[in-house]
Amino acid sequence: MADEYFLLVCDDVPHDVVLIEAGLRVMDVVQVVRRLKRLSLWHSKVLVTQAPAVILTGISEEAAAAAVSALRDAGARAETREQPEPDFLKR
Repeated sequence: MADEYFLLVCDDVPHDVVLIEAGLRVMDVVQVVRRLKRLSLWHSKVLVTQAPAVILTGISEEAAAAAVSALRDAGARAETREQPEPDFLKR
């Protein structure tokens, strides 16, 4: 019996939060990333300096919008991206 996968219409499409550029206030952005990802200060700074980088993945649209807003308030350039549909769902 083959396994079947179904995407329900009511399911929320998962989103990613992408940090494009840290901007001038790098330490403010590091603090926001630290709060969002619950990382150490050092790991957060490494992640921010590797921009563009995916900060959060597979979250709801509302949570992604809130995270992007917090990053932008800290001076960063960030955006949300919808995760692509898996290949096994395309027919």
